[in-house]
Amino acid sequence: MPGTPSFAPPPPPPAAPPRDRRDDRLAQLTPERTLRRLELAVTRRLDGLLNGEHLGLLPGPGTELAEARLYQPGEDDVRHMDWAVTARTTTPHVRDLVADHELEAWALVDLTPSMDFGTGTMVKRELAVAALAAVGFLTVRLGDRVGAHLLQPDRQRRWPARTGKAALYALLQAVLDAPTPQPAPRRRGDPAPPPTGDLATAITALDRGQTRRGLRVVISDFLPPTGADPAADPTDHRHAPAWERPLRRLATRHQVLAVEIIDPRELDLPDVGLVEMTDPETGTVHEIVLNRRVRERYAAAAAAQRDHTRAALRRSGAHHLVLRTDRDWIADVARFALRQRRAAGRAIAAPGARA
Repeated sequence: MPGTPSFAPPPPPPAAPPRDRRDDRLAQLTPERTLRRLELAVTRRLDGLLNGEHLGLLPGPGTELAEARLYQPGEDDVRHMDWAVTARTTTPHVRDLVADHELEAWALVDLTPSMDFGTGTMVKRELAVAALAAVGFLTVRLGDRVGAHLLQPDRQRRWPARTGKAALYALLQAVLDAPTPQPAPRRRGDPAPPPTGDLATAITALDRGQTRRGLRVVISDFLPPTGADPAADPTDHRHAPAWERPLRRLATRHQVLAVEIIDPRELDLPDVGLVEMTDPETGTVHEIVLNRRVRERYAAAAAAQRDHTRAALRRSGAHHLVLRTDRDWIADVARFALRQRRAAGRAIAAPGARA
């Protein structure tokens, strides 16, 4: 009837608020308890190694003590007087200060198809995120900036350097979510596809893109390209990997940490008989019988490839950290830091910290 109000059905309930951009994988990979452990325990052991001493390159006002010198009346601040040296020499001395410089850490993360493989507790890409998180939280803890270059098969993406944990979590999530196009399956004898992401070119871009001195981290499996000889002599410079020369140039200006990501199945194959294996970089499918002879040859070639990579990293002057998908990555980072401190002759524990 006219004038009779019409009753509409009740409106639907409001949509649930969107979930945090940080998905379950990232929460499991870098849980808050793990991050607190990393920042409180491991970070104190890494102070002065991965994130530098924060000593400035130029003299000026700061918080780091430098050498003592004679006091200049009317020019020096009496608050900087070094009373211990003054008492010993009976002449007024002041202690110079060195300016603090903000550290800028840049990481190169390999996201080529070979990094989407894993048979341990995680795939290699997730372990690369864990390594990036370790370096990132060491850096943002001191208010410094973290940026990254993401090496993908078809391009290289640059993530700008930012400060804060929110920006770091966004970077870690972007690495997890970065798509990796898979090549179409092909049989032996088919034409080879175009080459995928080149690690040497990516390292060169990282070196040329940021000229300010700082920490540079290269996270990759360092697997040789298709067609390379994995059994090449590690001491023969003629068989040096293509990424060795740009990495050496990078290490002349920056402190470089190379993080090698390894899965146990890349070192040894199980005795399972006839299997089909697909090359993740090219899509080539091989039928292989994994008998004892094949497994022994594969293990020898894998060991030679690791020796080749280890020798090239040593020649380039980069620190070498090995992380495996079947081991505790936090413990491996802590052991690496302790070894580096002992090699450098530093104290193992920071003042007030438990070793």
